[in-house]
Amino acid sequence: MSSFINCNHFVLHRFPIMAMRSTFNYRHFSLHISNASTQPQAQGIETPPRVGFLGLGIMGTPMAQNLIKAGVDLTVWNRTKSKCDPLINLGAKYKPSPEEVAASCDLTFAMLADPQSAVDVALGKHGAANGIGPGKGYVDVSTVDVDTSKLINGQIKSTGALFLEAPVSGSKKPAEDGQLIFLTAGDKNLYDTVAPFLDIMGKSRFYLGDVGNGAAMKLVVNMIMGSMMASFSEGLLLSEKVGLDPKVLVEVISQGAISAPMYSMKGPSMIQSHYPTAFPLKHQQKDLRLALGLAESVSQPIPIAAAANELYKVAKSHGYSDEDFSAVIEALKSKFQHSENQ
Repeated sequence: MSSFINCNHFVLHRFPIMAMRSTFNYRHFSLHISNASTQPQAQGIETPPRVGFLGLGIMGTPMAQNLIKAGVDLTVWNRTKSKCDPLINLGAKYKPSPEEVAASCDLTFAMLADPQSAVDVALGKHGAANGIGPGKGYVDVSTVDVDTSKLINGQIKSTGALFLEAPVSGSKKPAEDGQLIFLTAGDKNLYDTVAPFLDIMGKSRFYLGDVGNGAAMKLVVNMIMGSMMASFSEGLLLSEKVGLDPKVLVEVISQGAISAPMYSMKGPSMIQSHYPTAFPLKHQQKDLRLALGLAESVSQPIPIAAAANELYKVAKSHGYSDEDFSAVIEALKSKFQHSENQ
């Protein structure tokens, strides 16, 4: 029976993020990897784990940077090779395919934009599944639907490797600050193994059991977030329409029971029709669409989310796909402008 990465002697204290990065080391992180064709390594040999990272977009790049800054031996890949260059300059290695990353690493993380990309990178030609095997682990931190996560899990496990889904709650700034929330499910041994790496990239982590639970939790969270932003947009525009100062509305909300960091963070720029991208609108709409599918699978009506999804679709049609998801307010502006011109 194949053994897996053993980190029983690894202890990671909850330091503030910068302090944690400066103290992370491998002295107590032992790898004991074996498969059917090789003998187990001698117990007690301390070998730094080789970690791969696939996908260097708006989230993947800062996550990978935090791993490098913490001293992790990191190998990276991205479809557009130029996005790897800043990380290579920081000390990362590079491989030209997910297959080669997975073959050369003990643990491989993947952060892809959508379900199809996650499947292609994991299971496609030169995908990670072709290079992974016994004694290795694959951690998909992308936001995908339950069926996609289960598909990737099945194929990865068929190679003898272990699988963990670990979608993140958080956007660009939390990724940069190492303040993400990981919603994990899958192999518990792999979860225990990768916990120190999750703690470098995030502020908290939840283990939710069987594969699919992490994906479902992330979709529910993003469904709520997307609906909240759509409602907030309505409030900002209505306050302005009736002669109130929307800036004061943001202040009032920030001091009441419905206060949320998202409102005070996004409100001022939304009032100025400025939407610096932390979480692309097209991804928010994708997550609402996936949440609607999840709800349909269990016959649960979610009419508020369904209405919000239509607003995000309108905003996409007006060219706001790559803007921050707070640009959904523009969908409401276009509706107002249309009604005024009739």
